[in-house]
Amino acid sequence: QVQPVESGGALVQAGNSLRLSCVVSGRTFDFYAIGWSRHAPGKEREFVANIRWDSGSTMYVASVKGRFTISRDYAKNTVYLQMNRLKPEDTAVYYCAAGTLYYSGTYTVPNNYNYWGQGTQVTVSS
Repeated sequence: QVQPVESGGALVQAGNSLRLSCVVSGRTFDFYAIGWSRHAPGKEREFVANIRWDSGSTMYVASVKGRFTISRDYAKNTVYLQMNRLKPEDTAVYYCAAGTLYYSGTYTVPNNYNYWGQGTQVTVSS
């Protein structure tokens, strides 16, 4: 059974940094991509970043490019989201998800992921 578990969310001031972690249990050779999405009150769930498990290639939503970095540690089955220069608009519940179904696209849509964690709250104060 594939199960992502997130951690690292917190309340921080704008301009500061946070690192989120996602430990994914299960058969890693089943993963095509691991992604982070976020859900802010009153908004739809939004793709943030992903990393292809085999190649390590990454993709980001435009609003976080240059500020967020996604990375993976094979040995620990863990994916990290380093978030720098945080802004109040980054406030949301952040979800880690694993995609184990093949898609010909880039896994930049939340619906591309079929296993989701419970989420971790990130609050950025101004």
